[in-house]
Parts: sequence; structure tokens; C-alpha cells
Amino acid sequence: MRIRVYLDDRWGFTEQFTEELTAKEYAGDLREVRLPHTCKETPLHYFDESIYQMVSGYRRILNAPKDWEGKRIVLTFDGVGHACRVFLNGEQVGEHHCGYTAFHVELTGKLRLGEENVLAVEVDSRETLNEPPFGFVIDYMTFGGIYRDADLDVYEEAYLEDVFVSTVQITGHRVRSRVKINSQDPFMQHSESGSQNEEKPAYVIRQFLRKKDQGEYVYVGEKKATSDADSEKTKKRASRFGGEDGIFCATDVDADGREELGEIELWDIDHPALYQLKTQLFQGERLLDERIDAFGFRSAKFRRDGFYLNGKKVKIRGLNRHQSYPYVGYAAPKSLQVNDAEILKYELGVNAVRTSHYPQSHYFLDRCDELGLLVFTEMPGWQHIGDAAWKDQAVRNVQDMILQYRNHPSIIIWGVRINESVDDDEFYARTNALAHRLDPTRQTGGVRAIKKSHLLEDVYTYNEFVHEGNNRGCEPKKVVTSDVTKPYLITEHNGHMFPTKAYDNEDKRVEHALRHANVMEAVGAQEDIAGCFGWCMFDYNTHKDFGSGDRICYHGVMDAFRNPKLAAAVYASQQDETPVLVPSSSMDIGEHPGCNRGLTYLFTNADSVKMYKNGEFVREYQANDTPYPNLPHGPLVVDDFVGDVLETKEGMKPSQARDVKKLLNTVARVGLNKLPMDAKLTAAKLIAVDHMDFDQATVLYNKYVGDWGGTSTAYRFDAIKSGKVVKTVEKQPMHAMALSCKADHAELVEDQTYDMAAIRIEMQDEFGNLLSFCNDPVTFEVSGEIELVGPGIVSLQGGMTGCYVRTIGKSGTGKLTVKALGCSEVTMDFTVRT
Repeated sequence: MRIRVYLDDRWGFTEQFTEELTAKEYAGDLREVRLPHTCKETPLHYFDESIYQMVSGYRRILNAPKDWEGKRIVLTFDGVGHACRVFLNGEQVGEHHCGYTAFHVELTGKLRLGEENVLAVEVDSRETLNEPPFGFVIDYMTFGGIYRDADLDVYEEAYLEDVFVSTVQITGHRVRSRVKINSQDPFMQHSESGSQNEEKPAYVIRQFLRKKDQGEYVYVGEKKATSDADSEKTKKRASRFGGEDGIFCATDVDADGREELGEIELWDIDHPALYQLKTQLFQGERLLDERIDAFGFRSAKFRRDGFYLNGKKVKIRGLNRHQSYPYVGYAAPKSLQVNDAEILKYELGVNAVRTSHYPQSHYFLDRCDELGLLVFTEMPGWQHIGDAAWKDQAVRNVQDMILQYRNHPSIIIWGVRINESVDDDEFYARTNALAHRLDPTRQTGGVRAIKKSHLLEDVYTYNEFVHEGNNRGCEPKKVVTSDVTKPYLITEHNGHMFPTKAYDNEDKRVEHALRHANVMEAVGAQEDIAGCFGWCMFDYNTHKDFGSGDRICYHGVMDAFRNPKLAAAVYASQQDETPVLVPSSSMDIGEHPGCNRGLTYLFTNADSVKMYKNGEFVREYQANDTPYPNLPHGPLVVDDFVGDVLETKEGMKPSQARDVKKLLNTVARVGLNKLPMDAKLTAAKLIAVDHMDFDQATVLYNKYVGDWGGTSTAYRFDAIKSGKVVKTVEKQPMHAMALSCKADHAELVEDQTYDMAAIRIEMQDEFGNLLSFCNDPVTFEVSGEIELVGPGIVSLQGGMTGCYVRTIGKSGTGKLTVKALGCSEVTMDFTVRT
């Protein structure tokens, strides 16, 4: 049976690789680090991207016990940015030329058993490499280092190298697996008497099935594995694994009718039922290897009129995600990867994510599988297409991506085109054909930013940026693609069209939110558009050629620490699990030009929202009042600040009260100088018929709408669901500040490497409202068995910031103290288990 040895600890690191590093006698200075590791921690912003572009070196001692004699030993790196060479005892034993896929190095026969071995890795993170995504400027930073996990697997002489699991049909619930066995000498062995050429017992594949983590495995069958390299069947099976050498076996399992499994459940967005297929490799009755692969029974199909999951049409509503974090770049452990998936599902309420523009952590994808998040993942690259060698590497990247990720049920489409690149039919015919050969169960797409381009893939996937705030949210499908019989999916919208910082003025933050709502509303109205992915989940570091000059692209609906901007509420309000009520305004008139409020919006998933002013009811806004009927929960427009007080308190007749109310609310929205004609006619009627003068109107405006010169106004909004108040928001002038600090988890657990907690920080008033213009400094102090990641003092941006704490390999407790001017400090306690 296989043994796994985790190699995330006890690495030495230097920013300057030398050949001497690979030798046992090396006596240089190295800094001890743990994986995942970034070759250079960076500031939050205003840094030169060249600081992480280097040829660095990693070194680790491997102790190989003598009882590994006769075993197969395979070293795996899950992600190294971006080109690397691997050395064992001074000899190069492997290399890899993609920063976003895993790779394996066989050390069988090369390790010195019973001795210390020197494992060294040269890591080249320079952007002059002739491999994707490099060759031109890139709109994201390509951080370097051994930034994902590393491990060593010790096998018997034969092992299960790969198992591709798919559900070939939903009705009937059949599981099809394609198994690849890696064996050095599968058919001949020496007998005890010394004679040669005695046949070995055949390899046998035995399989078992169960619902994920539930009950005992149910035996579902077995099959002999044969090796006839010349047979057409073997060649076909081999092609599903990239055409490599090996022994291949195909199995089919009918999961229906097995009482122990119960009724088969489908994997979908709301109920992501997962199953586990346990595959065992026997030779005779000797168990050589075992692996467990999670999968889901589901069908995912893009059709000309949209996307269908298990035969049911689903409108895709998603966001794009980069894999970067402040300070540590790509080097984030499992907990942060899982947290991002949970933010997308639970906080942002999306049903899909695009892993732009490269394959991302299996930890992230595993959590997407568990949560029911649909995933569009794609080959590494951004706009640039290189020479023949560059293209050959890109094709290898597609192969690695599919072979390594194809068991994830959350993945519904492969991106086999360099993001936003030009047409290159010969190149993309290769990537598309390869994807279909390696995974016949999924469709392909190729993300472009040009209309009517050559469509070699199954789905026309397009970055659509037509919306500018005051025009259509999206163009019809027929305007974008010449072949309207093919499926169509929008893979990016907004983003660079309206970058918005958390500390921008309110009007800009509102427009940012509405632009996302406008595109989703327009896509919702188009029956033949499968859906859309907004750009993007959070702000991210980028090159000098992009962003706002500080090396940050402010395209996110969250900031870099995953604090929500106003636009996040547009997405969050589309789900039904958690009550959402976010007014678009602080209700402060001085935040708007001329003190004209403009329109105020309520982002909510409630049935209705009741609005109160100074404790008095003004109006109840119903969900079906929204001007966004094609969203599950469209924003509500607050257009009444008066209510019925003109009748109840001013004694006006209903007709006069109606006219005055209309006029006052119009003036509040647009100001006196921009009154529309119908409002001017109403004003003329009030003067002529009701004998009102300007002074009377001014008094009424200041009293009930303008809030100018009088006592400040308190607003309350109650979200109503099924007749009950499920959320209340109060907006009134603040009198005290308070720090809100929330950790994604406080119980830190070291497994094969360190654990890391993300802390999101807001400065709020006493009612829990974000103080958007508080940019004061915040300090961090840690004690106990944790360490701070990043600087000890930062400034709030838009009233928000964040930090990270990391375990240091010891059990115990840790404490984080957060301090800011004008408010009480916050102390957060952590427990650490190893």
C-alpha cells in the first residue's frame, strides 16, 4: 500500500539559486521556510513587480529508510511559479514549465536508501520565460515560489496512477471509470527456484462505492487489467491519459438497485450530493494500492438556449476569481482556499465561479464540489500567443489541467483558448481536440474579447464590456457570434469599465453596484445567453501597465481582503438562505452634489422593506416594485421620503398632498434646476389652484425631505420575509466608532503544514454601519503560538482593511490585538492544534 510523506516543512530558502545548493556539502546560509511559500512577501500596494522576479532556490534533506527498497517513489509539487528544475544529490531529476499545474518526479532508484539525500529546487519566477502566460504585459501579478503543497508517495512496484470517474448517464446512474496503472515490469518475474519468465498473476481492479463520508463502502465489481499495447482498445484508453505508457482498464458500474446505497442523489447547485469511488489494485490476492475519488452524478450541458444542469435550465450568475492574497501572493494554505469558495457561495450568493486565468488550488475546487458552485476553469494565459515552443507548452498545460482536474463535478466547461487572444485556428484546433479526447464528458469554450471570431469550441465564451452605465446591459447573442445555434456565455463584464475603490464617493459606489445589476438584468432577459461572470470577486495586485498606479486593480466587488464593497450586495441579495438588506446610501445629504439625494436603492432578498423616518412609518416597498424584473431579487428604488404626513400632519386634501409629495420627492432626487416638465406643471398647478408659494414649499421641503438646517434625521429599514422582520438597518448620525474584527476561523489546525486565518476589519458606527471615509491607522500585535503575516500597522481604506495570522508549528493559544484611534481595542483569541 502507498505511503504519503508530506514535504511542506523544513525547507531552506535563498533568493539566489546556485548549483552549490544542490550538493550535500553546501554550507551557505538559508532561511527556514514552510510551504506554501512565496519567494517574496510584498506590500499591499505601490511596489515594483520586479521584486518577486528572481531565480530562487529551495533545499530540503530527505531521509529515505532502507525498507523503501523495491518501492516506487514519486515526488509531487502541486504548484511552483513558474519554471523549475529539481535536483537530487546534485543530479537534475526533473523540470516543469508551468506555474499553475502539478508535476511529478520519479525518484525510484535515485534515492540513497538509509542515507540523507539533498533535494533542491531551482525556481525561476522571471517574466521573461518563454511559456504561458508570459511574452507580453499581463493584467495580474504572477507571484513566484513553491506556493502549493509538496509530498512524496511511496508505492509498491505497481500503483494506480490515475482514475478518471464520470457519470455516463443520469437515468440509470452508471459510473464509468478509466484506470491507469503504472507498472515497471507487469508480466514477468523470477520464481523462488530462480527460473525466469514465470507469469505474474493478472492485475485486478476492485471497486467500491458509497455516499461521501457516509457508511460503509459497497462492493460494485472487479475487472482484470490487461496490457496489449498494440490493440486499438488499449490505444484508445491510453489516449484518454495523454497517450502515455501504462496499463489501462475500463470499468462500468450500475449504481441503481443497490439497496446499501439507497436512492441515488444528483449533484446540483442546491444539493451537491457527492459519492466516493474506492479503487483497489490487486495482483492475485495481494493488495498493491488503493485510492478514493470523489465525484457527483450530474449532467452539465450548454445548449443554444442556455445552460442545463441535470436537464434543468440554470442561469449562470458568477464572478471571476484570481488566486492571489495581500502580502503572500499565491502562497495560501487550504483554509484560505476553502474560505474563498465559502465567501462566493454564502456571502456573495453566486452559483458559479471562473478561475481566471489558470487552474487553481484543488482545495478551492474541492470546496466548490461540496458547496455546489459551478466552475469554469481555463488554460494559463492572458492575450499573448508565443512561438512554436510556447504553443507546445500551452498544449501540455491543457493536458495537465484536464488530467489533474477532470474528476471535479463542479467543473462544467474547459477553457482551451488563451484569454482574450486573437484567432489562431491551428493552435486552437489542437487544444480543442485534446480537451475532447481527454474528457469527452465536458464541453469546451475559448474566452475572447472579439465579436464574430472563429468558433472551434463548443461554446462561444466572450468578455462583454458594452455597458457604460446609461446604455444596454449586454448585446444580443446574434450581434456577438455568427453561429447562433451554438451556446453563448458571457465570461466577464464591468471590471475595467468602472473601477471603484472602497473609499470612492457614494455616488460612484452606487453606480458601480448598479452596473453589475444592469448587466445581470439584461442577461436575465435574454433567453439564449447562458449567463454571465462579473469581473471580479476582489481587488488584486497587477502590473504597472494596469490598475490605478498603485499596482492594484480596483475591479472587485470586494477589496483585496475580501471586505464587501456596495456592489457585493447586488450579488449577495440574489440568494435566499441569508437575509440581506443593504441601503445604497448613508442617508447623508451632504454626500451628494447640491445636497440632492438622487436615487437610493435597497439591495435585499426580502419580500418587502418598511421604511421609517424619525420613528414614523413612511412606506413599504414590495419586492415586485423593482425595476429589475429579470433578477431573482432586484434592487428596490426608494423614491418617497414623505409618506402620508402631508395629510395627517399638514391637513392637506388628498389631491394636494399627492401633488406636493410628488414635487418634493422629485426636487430631492434631481434638484430645482433640473426639474422635468411634468414636475414644473405640477408646481404651476399648486401655485394657481392651491395657492401655495415658494416659501411654503421650501418649509415643507426642509421639514420632510431636505433635512437641511434642522435636527438630523434617523432612518430605519425593516426587511420583511414571510410576515416577519428578518433584518433591520438604522441610518443616523454616528456618535461612536467601533472596530469590527471577524476571523474566518479561530481554531487553527496544523495538518501537513501551517494553518492561516483571515481577519476582516471594518470601522463601524454604533449601529453597525460602515464608516466609509475613515482611513485611520490600525495596529496589530500578536502573542502566543501564532505570527502576524504582513505589516504591524496599516491604514483603513474605505473604513476597511484586514490581516492574517499563521501558526508556527506549536500547539497552544494565540492572541491578536487590534487597535485604532478613537475606539476600544479588540482582542481575538485563537487556539492552535498540531
